[in-house]
Amino acid sequence: LMENRTLVEVARIDSDPFYIFNFPGSMEVAAVFRPEVRMKKGLIRRGPKIPENVFHADVGDKLVFFLGAEPNLRWQRFADSIFELCERVGVKRIVFVGSFGGTVPHTREPRLYGSISHAHLEAILSSHNLRASDYSGPSSFSTLLIAEAPARGIEMVSFVAEIPGYLNGENPLSIEAVSRRLAKFLNQPIDLASLREASNAWEAQVSEAVQKDEELAQTVRKLEEAYDNELIGQTDTEA
Repeated sequence: LMENRTLVEVARIDSDPFYIFNFPGSMEVAAVFRPEVRMKKGLIRRGPKIPENVFHADVGDKLVFFLGAEPNLRWQRFADSIFELCERVGVKRIVFVGSFGGTVPHTREPRLYGSISHAHLEAILSSHNLRASDYSGPSSFSTLLIAEAPARGIEMVSFVAEIPGYLNGENPLSIEAVSRRLAKFLNQPIDLASLREASNAWEAQVSEAVQKDEELAQTVRKLEEAYDNELIGQTDTEA
């Protein structure tokens, strides 16, 4: 967490119009969309967990933080809501952080990729050791924001970590990698000790589970070899 930071909630985007909470078909499909709930002894302990989209501001450092979930519906309206908030409070640059499933093994440092809204921001990628994204395929909501940012008079940079495609759930290692890069970019101190501890515990737990599955263990070894060979190739090129 950023040290000595006081955040004030300044706005929310109503979640109801933007998400699918049920989907016709089998329960396996519907379960992907239904909000999670936790019950114990017949009593609801938590939920249903509806996605929240909240803006917080740090007036002292002139930063606005937005934490939300990618909308299922009405992307343009959702984007308009974000850009409207930016206009109201004077945001000039958006920095998106996220992740995607790829071929990086869980035993290696996540590769980080970057996208930019303007050509003059290209130097940011190299100075922060971000690989420029080369991609064609289905778009994410953040890509829509990057595409529309210039017309709104806003710069946008995307920091995205590659995480193991064979794993699900929270990935502390990628969160740590992105947070470290973001702290440098924003010139803001972040205490990463708790994330480093969580990353070490997570890696050990995943490695133990992988070793119990010979097929998965073999896949991980192949990914490690490919990762290391690519790293060696880059070192040779730089030399």
